[in-house]
Amino acid sequence: MRVALDTNVLAYAEGVNGVERQGQALDLLERLPDHAVVVPAQALGELFNVLVLKAKRSRKVARTAVLAWQDTYSVGDTSASVMVSALDLSTDHKMRIWDAVMLSVAADVGCRLLLSEDLQDRFTWRGVTVTNPFGAERHALLDALLGEDGSSPKLPSRDADR
Repeated sequence: MRVALDTNVLAYAEGVNGVERQGQALDLLERLPDHAVVVPAQALGELFNVLVLKAKRSRKVARTAVLAWQDTYSVGDTSASVMVSALDLSTDHKMRIWDAVMLSVAADVGCRLLLSEDLQDRFTWRGVTVTNPFGAERHALLDALLGEDGSSPKLPSRDADR
């Protein structure tokens, strides 16, 4: 099973918004299997802006951080077809275009979950469910991937539920 990360997960891991949230994000990321994680290219660009504009880091330091995330996880590209899907998603569900791009990338690369604090929790589109990894109640698939449901983290492929 693959999961995509929204910008807020990366920003929290970088220490934006406090030490407590950073600890939660780092704990989550340490427990996710690296091979299961996808970072949409959009999230890397947004992270750069957050680090420069909000965290007041130099562009050089922000670039180094973004490149480290790129080296750690697989990156999902924003292709022309992803953008068209995002336009449809935005139009049909009144979603902000850049959030729709994140979800469209996640679907395009075969993710089952998009970990995001910003999007509507439990919203599902093209087999991808948005879940807040910092919420009081985590999604059962995320718990399974983290091995917290008592089962092995190995789950059926995304195609099994079609």
